[in-house]
Parts: sequence; structure tokens; C-alpha cells
Amino acid sequence: MVKKLLNVFFKAVPAGFLIGIGGIVNLSVDNKYIGAFLFSLGLFTIIQFGFNLFTGKVGYIPENKPAYILDVLVILLGNMCGTGLSAFLIRLTSAGTAIHEKASAIMEKKLGDTPLSWIVLGFFCGMLMYIAVENAKRCRKNNYDISAVFGTVLPVMVFILSGFCHSIADCFYMFADNPTLNGLIYIAVVAFGNSLGGMIIPACGVLRKKIISEN
Repeated sequence: MVKKLLNVFFKAVPAGFLIGIGGIVNLSVDNKYIGAFLFSLGLFTIIQFGFNLFTGKVGYIPENKPAYILDVLVILLGNMCGTGLSAFLIRLTSAGTAIHEKASAIMEKKLGDTPLSWIVLGFFCGMLMYIAVENAKRCRKNNYDISAVFGTVLPVMVFILSGFCHSIADCFYMFADNPTLNGLIYIAVVAFGNSLGGMIIPACGVLRKKIISEN
């Protein structure tokens, strides 16, 4: 059990680090469309390497046994460690000041919103992340390589350009700013919203199969 969870954790840390890199490039370019496009490198690489990302895994809770929830929580912790490491390292560089200032402005805006808004914006993002990961799985199964790229990139761009809340990306912004208790509460609430959004499509699928089997 311990070895399994350690494996889950150490596949989650690099996923968080890659999301951090996505956050860095998103804050480093002036064009928001280019920033959103380049951010998607993180998720695309995570999928290709088989790393563990919270928003990519939480949606599969309805299709797994209850023990899977512990895996998801460990993944969340590992992702936070990865984003924290990427934020710490970038702040040691000449680019760190600009990244810090932009991340601070982002977190100030997000923390000024309401918890209900955090949940709803997290819900939309969670649904999009499930769609991105499931798209990649189905395209890989059918050898649709180009479709896999678009199926991964487009949901990421949509969530960024729409201003939806991604708990792991926001972890990076929080660490690149300065972590606070309010920031951690915000991350927890957004993670809840991401979970609801990520699970809605598979939960409907499970319910549909149950109804069909009973009739």
C-alpha cells in the first residue's frame, strides 16, 4: 500500500512541475491566446508521459473503487509539491520578479471573488480537464494522433481564456506570489469544484448504464 502510494506521489510531483512551467510561460507572454496555447504543453506532456494530475484523475472516481479517492488525494499533494518547486526555482532567477508581480495580481483578483464563484468556475474547468484527458485516451486507442493534440490543447485554451479556475495551476500562482491560509482555502474550494466538474460526465455514464441494466 505504501509503495503504491509513493509511486502515485512521485508520478504527481513532475505533473505539478509541468503545470508550473505552463504557468510560467502563460505569465511571460503578452498575448493571452499564445499564453493559453503554450500552457497546454504541460497537460499534453503529462498525458504522454503518464504522470498523475489531480484534475486529470479526479473525474474517474465514479468508475473506480472508493480506495481510488486516496490515490487522488495523494496526487493533489504531489501536484502541490511540484508547483511549489517550480515557483521556488523561478523566483531565484531574473524572471522571478515579473512572474511574482503577475502571479500576485492574479491571486488578488481570485481571492476577491466569492466561494460560490470559485466552485462554479472550478466546475467548468474540471469538466474541460476530464474532456481533455478522455479525448487523449480515445484518440490514442484509435491512433488519431492529430486529434489527440487538438483534443488536449483546445480544452486547456478554453479554460484559460474563459477565466475558469484550475486548482493546480492556481497552486503555482499562489506559490509564485506568497502562500497564505486564505490561498490554501481557495485552492481547497477550487479543487472541490474541479472534482464536481470532472465527475459529472462519467457519473452520468455510470447512472445511464445502471438504469439500462435495471430495465
